[in-house]
Amino acid sequence: MTEAEAAASILRAARRLDALGWVPATAGNISALLPEGRVAITRSGFHKGFLQAEQVMVVDLDGRAEDPALHPSAETLLHCGAYRRWPGTGAVLHGHSIAATVLSRLAGSSLRLQGYELLKAFPGLPTHDAAVEIPVLDNSQDIPALQREVERRWDALQDAGQPIPPGYLIRGHGVYVWGPDMDAALARLEGLEFMLACELATRQAGATHTGGSQA
Repeated sequence: MTEAEAAASILRAARRLDALGWVPATAGNISALLPEGRVAITRSGFHKGFLQAEQVMVVDLDGRAEDPALHPSAETLLHCGAYRRWPGTGAVLHGHSIAATVLSRLAGSSLRLQGYELLKAFPGLPTHDAAVEIPVLDNSQDIPALQREVERRWDALQDAGQPIPPGYLIRGHGVYVWGPDMDAALARLEGLEFMLACELATRQAGATHTGGSQA
């Protein structure tokens, strides 16, 4: 993938996430892997719905900008961490949907998703008859420390023989998802967001029902 092709895929994904309301204001960031361990990623401070090609920059896998005059997102290292840990990853998406934000605030250390048809969007889950624990990490402005915690959680799931979902939540903040290319990452994000929306709606329905009974 060339830099121009990567930028085009990032802009296309940005328009899609904006249309779905998952990247309000200047929230979110999107990246695509380039040859030789380089990463094309959205620059900090730009609205994804109006993103232009010049608002995409290139960093190395340690998050260092090739052009020091440009500033990547503060969370660039979380993208780089996914590329380093999961060979074959070609794109990473980060969004701030209402469902991801609210549920991550309510959850403990993980959020269990079970029985959803769209679990098949995740690798290694061929049917709906499955369950996954989506890690939920406490938010932190110390991004290297946050990435270390991400790695620790991945190691714990791997040691326990549990499926490792291609994504995680940051409490009160949003969701990270990755895939072998941009289309796959988008499909996984949309599948996860659908299930999160269902979980949120289920909880709201339960609260409404409980409130009605008490009345």
